[in-house]
Amino acid sequence: MTCVLTAGGCTTSQPAQLEPTQSSSAVVDPAPSAAESLLPQDQPTGSAVGTLAPEFPVALLPLPEGATVLVSSAVPVPGSDLVDVSLNLRTSQSTNALLAAVRKPLLAAGFTETEPAEKEPDLAAQASFTRDDGDERIILGILDLDDQRTLTLSGRVDPDVT
Repeated sequence: MTCVLTAGGCTTSQPAQLEPTQSSSAVVDPAPSAAESLLPQDQPTGSAVGTLAPEFPVALLPLPEGATVLVSSAVPVPGSDLVDVSLNLRTSQSTNALLAAVRKPLLAAGFTETEPAEKEPDLAAQASFTRDDGDERIILGILDLDDQRTLTLSGRVDPDVT
C-alpha cells in the first residue's frame, strides 16, 4: 500500500513576486542628520584635559609644584555643597614629596588620613583622607615609572571649607 500526501497551498505554478506587497513593507525611521547631536548639549561635563577643570577646588587641592595635569574634573553634587573631584597628573617629584604636597593642605583643612581599605601592590604610595564623618573623602594612588610619578586622586569635598 502506497500513501501519497500532498500539502495543498505550499506550491504554486505562478511566477515569484519580487516586489514587496503591502503586508511585507516596513517603515524605517530615517537616521539622524549630521547636524543633529545624539548627546545633550545643555549639561557641562566639568572636566578638562591638560588643565584644571573649572570649579576645581585649588585651595584644598593645590597643584603640586612642577606637576603637569593630564585630566581633571569638578562636578557639583546636586542638592549639596559638595563637589566630586578627580585629578590625574604627572611629575618628576619624588613619591614622598608628591604625597606630602597633597597631604599638607588636606590635613590643614581638617581631614584625617586613614589607611586605604585595600593595598594595591603596583603603587608606590596610597592614601585616603576623610572629613565631616566621612561625607568628604579623598583617595589617591601614586604610580612610579622610571623617573616620573603619576598621581590619581578622586573624591568628594566641600570646596568652601579650607
